[in-house]
Amino acid sequence: MKKLFLYIFAFASFTGVNAQNEINGGPVNIPAEGVIDGIYIQEHIPTKRLVPYEFVREADVMFQKRIWRSIDMREKINHAMYYPMDEFTGAGDWVKNTTRWSLWTVIRQHIMKGDLVMYDNENPNNIGSYDGDLFKYPVQLAPGKSYDTDTTFKDNVLRLIATTTQKMNSDGTPMVKTDPMTGEPIMENDKNGVPQQVLADPDIRWVKSEDIVEYRLKEDWFFDKERSQFDVRILGLAPVVYDAERDAKGDITTIKGKKILFWLYFPHCRFVFVNYNVYNPKNDAQWMSFDDLFQKRQFNSTIYKQSNTFDRTIDTYKSGIDALYESQKITEEFRNFEHDLWHF
Repeated sequence: MKKLFLYIFAFASFTGVNAQNEINGGPVNIPAEGVIDGIYIQEHIPTKRLVPYEFVREADVMFQKRIWRSIDMREKINHAMYYPMDEFTGAGDWVKNTTRWSLWTVIRQHIMKGDLVMYDNENPNNIGSYDGDLFKYPVQLAPGKSYDTDTTFKDNVLRLIATTTQKMNSDGTPMVKTDPMTGEPIMENDKNGVPQQVLADPDIRWVKSEDIVEYRLKEDWFFDKERSQFDVRILGLAPVVYDAERDAKGDITTIKGKKILFWLYFPHCRFVFVNYNVYNPKNDAQWMSFDDLFQKRQFNSTIYKQSNTFDRTIDTYKSGIDALYESQKITEEFRNFEHDLWHF
């Protein structure tokens, strides 16, 4: 009887964890039915609830300053966001780590599912106007549709997080679709009713974890007199890649600069990030979530802009080591402000 109870309990545990994995979409340590990759069923993080922010009244905010900062993925302390790097097979299948994901993999997964809303960094009605951190240009799924059924959303996703290349013939002409039975080009009428050859599906190169060179944050620092606390709230998160030209193999040939892919509204990201682990090099049993990582400020970053009269970034009036000194100067001003609050 005791063995029967244990079998029933084990079956219920596997069923519960599989259901949680289906809901949250996160990695768990059950690679196959009846198999546990470890000594216990990993269910602590996938069932974690979000800790809400403390309520702040407008009348209690005595000081506030808006800051933009960049998190460089080359720095060792930030590698927990960068690794493990996802890959794509030759057939275009997405290969993900089974137990933990990089920050980009988490973001990409939930963008495709419609859980996270992208905000275009460029004004679609005014090309060259980059004010995406104001969250004015949402790119989201239509109600009741998915990535495969919402063509507008799919086109925007390919525009923002992938590059498409038209397949070409050996003579330099665009490749067209052909009928598998006859080999003749497939024809379709355009909007004017004129028959046109249908071009072959383009090659798609998705942005991968290794392509992310930094993340940018938009945040507000403020002093709450009701709690007597100098606090910070992250408002926006943006992945950044190189603005580069690539060869036919996808290797970078020329780097022209950096570009922001899109912005995410961070308070919405917290509901997703709270259910994904961040690697802890000192203890595999005490992994925190990505939400914990941001709330505990377990990353290194550089300020590249603060709210100012001209709305300009630091690199417009400082360069090289002077820009780093300017960033450190802003940080020291905040530290001195907090210190002076309690200096009697």
